[in-house]
Amino acid sequence: MDVRSKILDAALRLVFESGVAALTQPRIAQAAGVRQSHLTYYFPTRAVLLEGVVQHMMEGMLQGMHAIAHSHAGKGSDALAKAMGEAIADPRRARVMLALVVASDEEPGIKVWLRKFIRQLRARIGQVLVEAGLDKSRVALFHTLLVGAAILNVARDDEHSRREARSTVRAALELLT
Repeated sequence: MDVRSKILDAALRLVFESGVAALTQPRIAQAAGVRQSHLTYYFPTRAVLLEGVVQHMMEGMLQGMHAIAHSHAGKGSDALAKAMGEAIADPRRARVMLALVVASDEEPGIKVWLRKFIRQLRARIGQVLVEAGLDKSRVALFHTLLVGAAILNVARDDEHSRREARSTVRAALELLT
């Protein structure tokens, strides 16, 4: 595994375990087993690090969705609904995204990056939907429903909100059939 990936894996673990406040250079360097100078070489600012963590987190999730969609193409969307539902019901990803949104108010460069990232994310979600044999023409609606469900789940943070997030994913996928 290359140094950049080690850093991103360690940073994501820290965020998932302790929240975004855990993203300090010394903690990440220690968790990744690298010198702090390596960290600043790959991620010179906190904003660049947050962007990298979000990209890394979503890439891992999307790879799993692609595999499920591909292996279940034409067989219905139950497996995809289950995997996406679990991803949306896990509040850690939404917290990372919310931290990036808050940081974008302080650093306009993050807002520019977020716009590009969301376009790319929607394109990838569209690919997953096509691989699953679903209609991708409403990918913006689908994505918006998932984001809303994820944020409401973070806000309420209980078993009811997790069930609701999972059922929202299932209902959103049914809209695309």
